Amino acid sequence: MSNYDTDVDACRSRQLRLIEQMQHLRLDAVIVTQTEHIQWLAGPRYPWLMQAAAVLFRDGYLTLAAPKKPLLDAAADETVTYEAQWHSTLRNDQRQACMELLEQALGGKLKGVRLGVEFSSYGRHVTFGERELVDIEPDLYRLRRRKDADELARIRKAIAGTGRMYELAREIVRPGITEIEVFNRLQATAVDEFGEMLTGTGNDYQCGSRGGAPRSGRAAEAGELYILDLGPAFRGYFADNCRTIAVTEANDQQQEAWSFIMKVFEHVEQTVKPGKSARELFLEAQTILDDAPIGVFNHHLGHGIGLFPHEAPHLNPNWDDIFEEGDVFTAEPGLYAPELRAGMRIENDYLVTANGVELLTPFPLEL
Repeated sequence: MSNYDTDVDACRSRQLRLIEQMQHLRLDAVIVTQTEHIQWLAGPRYPWLMQAAAVLFRDGYLTLAAPKKPLLDAAADETVTYEAQWHSTLRNDQRQACMELLEQALGGKLKGVRLGVEFSSYGRHVTFGERELVDIEPDLYRLRRRKDADELARIRKAIAGTGRMYELAREIVRPGITEIEVFNRLQATAVDEFGEMLTGTGNDYQCGSRGGAPRSGRAAEAGELYILDLGPAFRGYFADNCRTIAVTEANDQQQEAWSFIMKVFEHVEQTVKPGKSARELFLEAQTILDDAPIGVFNHHLGHGIGLFPHEAPHLNPNWDDIFEEGDVFTAEPGLYAPELRAGMRIENDYLVTANGVELLTPFPLEL
């Protein structure tokens, strides 16, 4: 068993945390169908082409309905399987088949109960009899904020992939290299670090731009800044951090703007701890960057990461989240102006501890 295989004890601990919330909401059972919630509760991550479902009862009994292949370890009391493909062809009615199998396995146990479901993905074809439904999705997202040791191990591995990618980027970014070549070589480096396929990647690979997918034939030019916002995912858990690399030596304006970015990181590392307002932190960073002699900062300061690229806490004036111990979040101050060719964004990942933060991305920050 590797450090990244299903940790049954950790999954059972998360199930107990959900049961506590179920008791508070007077729920008899919770059914989940989203890949991320099945992984969080039971451990296995099924391919996106395949459908699984899990039911957790308030007494702690978990039933998992899953494809017959691949066979994955799970923290489940009962696992029932169905044919997700016939003669190697993926079925298009997997959700129907999965839920019918689950209904058969439960034998009417959900009839008439108060049931928690994910409202965004709950299907009408689920026919567990008359019942009262409660949206459990917001509670699941809230519970997912506190990362357990097995989750942190996967996030750290994903971040290690970005570290390798930036090492290579600093070697190869030169005038004339194309964005497609940079993208391909960085992806290959992450795959090499993981020893397996990525389960997600970042979306900013443009040079002389605030961001975007790599453009065919676009080559880096002298004097430009190359923003690389990388987010490879390892076994479902995302990294998300950014470095900006000068295609040639950075000029004085670019270096001065960079110095204000560094002030934001100093402030984050000095002030963030459990109980700190994420909205307040955003406003403080905005004040720091507004004093820069060049460039504008006009996007969020960061967000949580985990099984989804953007989770709570939201470092954003549109939310009023409070930092909690166990949060893993990004801080990504940026400054943009045509004179900066076209600007910079630098992003670190942090873990909130009992007394402050732990920097998870200790690789070079310079342009």
